[in-house]
Order: sequence, then structure tokens, then C-alpha cells
Amino acid sequence: MKKLSQHVTFKSLAGIISLLVVFSAIVLIIGYNIFTEALLQQYSDGAYLTAKTASSFVNPDDMDEYVNSGGKGKKYTEVWKELDSICNSSGSTFVYVIIPDTTDYAHIKFIFSTIDHNSPYTIYDFGYVRETTNDEYKVKYKALYDKTSKRELLIRDKGYIETDSHITMMIPLVGKDGDVKGIMCVQRQMDILSNMRNSFMSKVVFALLILVLIVIVVQSLFLHHTLLKPLKLISEEAARFSTDSTVAEKKLTDSIRNKDEIGALAGSIDHMEEQIYAYIENITNITAEKQRILTELNLATRIQAAMLPNVFPAFPERADFDIYASMDPAKEVGGDFYDFFLVDDDHLCIVMADVSGKGVPAALFMMASKIILANNAMLRKSPKEILTDTNNTICSNNREEMFVSVWLGILELSTGKLTASNAGHEYPVLRKPDGEFELFKDKHGFVIGGMDGMVYSEYEIDLKPGSKLFLYTDGVPEATNAEEELFGNERMVAALNKDASASPKEILGNVRSAVDEFVKNAEQFDDLTMLCIEYNGDKENEA
Repeated sequence: MKKLSQHVTFKSLAGIISLLVVFSAIVLIIGYNIFTEALLQQYSDGAYLTAKTASSFVNPDDMDEYVNSGGKGKKYTEVWKELDSICNSSGSTFVYVIIPDTTDYAHIKFIFSTIDHNSPYTIYDFGYVRETTNDEYKVKYKALYDKTSKRELLIRDKGYIETDSHITMMIPLVGKDGDVKGIMCVQRQMDILSNMRNSFMSKVVFALLILVLIVIVVQSLFLHHTLLKPLKLISEEAARFSTDSTVAEKKLTDSIRNKDEIGALAGSIDHMEEQIYAYIENITNITAEKQRILTELNLATRIQAAMLPNVFPAFPERADFDIYASMDPAKEVGGDFYDFFLVDDDHLCIVMADVSGKGVPAALFMMASKIILANNAMLRKSPKEILTDTNNTICSNNREEMFVSVWLGILELSTGKLTASNAGHEYPVLRKPDGEFELFKDKHGFVIGGMDGMVYSEYEIDLKPGSKLFLYTDGVPEATNAEEELFGNERMVAALNKDASASPKEILGNVRSAVDEFVKNAEQFDDLTMLCIEYNGDKENEA
């Protein structure tokens, strides 16, 4: 019996339910924001009107008298009673008047302080001085005293210190001389806002659950009659044909009369059976033709392998460097290639490239690109000139619009100076003497054959004796296992550093072993090409 997750009904319902969940989440977010914005606006407008009303009972020019009264004078008491009445009739938590320390706004003094009689919070006594809660308050106090703002709103949606979530509206108390004498503040709790939002979200979640249940029932019945039953007949007929390889006496279209895609599929199955039955007679000829093609591809593989340097050690008479390379195509022939050759006794040209596509077309394009690159290099051009001229040559006659990524470097063997240029290829990996391999993130140009008239740049690396350079194509980091995980640059560098002091041949073997262990039995989808060079320097001159 199939697992539930493999059934078409389950997959269809899962897709629809996922869409409903996403839609509901969007509704929740939009509704949450709209509710919050609307209610905050309502809260702030109400707090502002309360502050304006309360400020009408406070004479800014009597502020000194309020202060000097010590909170006990007749005039002070009358104002306090009015503010207390406004606080308890307007739904506000606090209505209070403060005078900030205008030197740095770090402290405030409470002149009037009233509180909702049903509130659990504590009222501030007259003359109480406290630190300003945070810098946001300081900025708003200063804006009011500098008269750059006529009102300021501060929102604490998650509560702050003494109180739960609230808003505070602040307006300046301006005297007849135009100076700000104090600040009227109105604080209101936002419990209604939180309750309404919670209620809204609960209703949406409940509606979603009901909708999901309805969809499951209706969609299950619909799928069974219009999809699952016809598909079962098609599946049984396909199983029968795979065993008997004979055309059925009764066609599927006689049993499945749907006018939709299922009916079309049933007709296609009937037609496919007739076609396959006719093709069986030609299998022998097709097999022979396939064998001929495989023979030709094997020959092409040998020709391609012969085009690349494959005799190692490549330069047994040279002690100033050691080099090793390998190329394993994903198909019989591939599009990756490497190359290395002496331009003269003191300059070694190194190439690593990856042609777009796979198979015979990529192999042909690869051989043409390799020859053009080598010809330009033998003219003693710089790396950027080699890539620029090669690109112009390929673009002049590239009807199939293929391209190739290339890393090309010329190593001056007497000094260790490596001049390189990168046309859209992978980053090289460099190891300094007695160090570890690390990615060298060079600047990339555009791929060869991609656009006519491209001009490439180059850079230099000073290789010291004992340095190593590792080049590769994307088949190494993009090697994929059965779980569709990529081998990646990190695993590649770790494989290089497994024995960083090893010879180039052993280093390539370590990387290949790490890739094989990672990929295991998964199919190789891309060419896997690597090259490693160790620079030893001119030991005779050093001695």
C-alpha cells in the first residue's frame, strides 16, 4: 500500500491547504497592521484632544506659582482637581505636567500628576524628579521646547517599565511671551487594541480551520470521481501492457469518457500501445545502430583524451615545478579541458576551461577553443590579450552561440610571478609555502564567446618556492549526491588540506576520493576536471 504522502489526493489537498494557509497569513498580517494603525490613530487623536482640554486649565504663566506653592496652594489645588476629573472621565491612565531639565533633558520634574482611580499604577507626587526614560523622550522634549513641533506622540506597544503597552501624547504649555513653560502629557493604555487584535486573529484562525475541513471533504470526493478512478484504470492498463506488450482488446477510451486531460491521457495510452507494438519489430535495427554510435563515441573519447596533456611527469627534466591534471567526462566525451605548455624556457602557460553543454558539440567546441588559446599564447601575448583575442575569434563565427569559461595564467618560472586572467571561471585555490589551501577570489570577466568586443583584465600572484595552485571546473564543487546535496567549495578545500604538503598527483587523488565518497552511487552529471601545480623555484640559483 502506498504511503499517504504519495497519493495524488494528498498532494492536491496539501497544495490547496498550503495556499489557504498562505492566504490566511497574508490576511492576518494585513488585518493586524490595519487594525493597529487605525486604533493607534484613534488613540492618539483622543489623547491629543484630552491633552488640549487639560492644558486649558493650566496657565503656563502661573507655572512658577504652581512650583512655589509646593503643591498645596488654592490655585494649584483647583487645577489639580480639573486634571484629575479629565483623567478619570477621558479613559486616560495618567494626565500629568512636567518640566524637563533643559540643559540636557536627562531629568524631569512632576508638577501635576493625576491617575485613573481604577488603575493599579502609582501616582507621582508633586516635585518628584526622575531620570528621563530614554533618548527618544529627550528628543521629543527638546522638539517641544525648541518649538519645532506642536505635539509629540510616543508609542510603547510592548509596555515599558511601570506600565503595560501604552501611548503618551505631549503638547507644550506656551506662555504669553512665547516660551514653553512645561509639557502637558496624557498617557493611555492600549489594552483595547490588544484585545481586539487577539479577537480578530482568533476568528480568522477558526474560519481557516472550517474552510480546510470543507475543502478536504469536497476535494476528496471530486478527485475520486474525476481523477483517481480513471487514473487507476490507466495504471492497470499500463502495467498489463508492460508485461504482455500486446494491444488491449478493449481500449481505455471505451471506459474513460472524460473530456478533460484525463480523457486525453487515456487516448494517448491507447495510441502509445499501438505505436510501441509497431516499434518492437524495429528493435534489432535500432540496437545495431546504437552499437555503431557507441563505437564512434568511444573513438571520440580516445581522440579527446589524446588532445590533452596526459603523460606524467610532463616535464621530467624540470625540477622548478611539478604539475598534474585529470579530466573525467560525464558522458563519453565532455566539454571541460585543461592545458599546460612551455611558451619558452622561462614561461609556463596553464589553462583550465569549461565549455557550455555536454557531449559531442561541447567536445568539438572544446578542441577549437583549446587550439585558439594555445596559438595566441605561443605568440607571447599576455593573459588578458590571449583571452581578448580568443573571444573575438570565437565570436566572429559562433552560430551555435556556445561559450566557454576560461582561467589562464602564465608563470614566470625564474621568479614565481604568475600573471592570470579569468573569463567567468571558478576561483582558483592557492596554497602558500607551509600554509593551507584557500580560495583566491579573483576578478571575473565575461565568458569567452558570450559577447564580441570584450576586454579582459589580469592580475599577478607571487608564488614562493613550495606554493601550490589548484584549478578545477564546476563539476567538482557541484558534484551531487543522492540527496541532491552539492559537494561545495568548503568540502573541496578540506580535501585539499587533508594533506596539503602532498604532491600534485596525490592532491588530485585526495580530492577525487572525497568527491567519490560524497557522491557514492549517484550519477555524475558534469565533467570533473582538475589541475594542480607546485612551484619549487630555481633551486640552483637559490643555493
